[in-house]
Parts: sequence; C-alpha cells; structure tokens
Amino acid sequence: MSDLTVSAAIENIYGSLRADNADLNAHIAALKAAMAAEGVKEATFDPKRIAQNNRQGRKLMQAYFRQRGVSVKFEG
Repeated sequence: MSDLTVSAAIENIYGSLRADNADLNAHIAALKAAMAAEGVKEATFDPKRIAQNNRQGRKLMQAYFRQRGVSVKFEG
C-alpha cells in the first residue's frame, strides 16, 4: 500500500465510515503510511462527509485516530 496517496486513503476512510466502520483500522494504518511517505503531518477531513457532523462526533473521531497515530483536522 505504499503507493496509496493521502487523498485516496482519506476517500477509503469515508467509504469505511459509510459502511459502518468496516475495515476502519486498516484504512487508518494505510493513511498513516501514506502520510509518512508524503511528509504530511495532519489528515484533513470534510466534516459534512462524516456520520456525526457535530462537535462531539468530530472530537470522537479525532481521539480515535490520534490513538492510532494520525492527527486529524477538519476543513471549514
């Protein structure tokens, strides 16, 4: 998965979120690897595309990803 881009990995995560978090941890690991390969420090997500687009949902997502070594921010 070393050839996966950050944007493609983020799209896979959106798909996983829509599919009731199927394979979410694998997609997070792929995102982490893609971020390291591209030198990206934070993954940027569109809050309109996540299931719980409220403060609590965003903070929960940030905490979950942070536990897996990925820093998350939201655009807008």
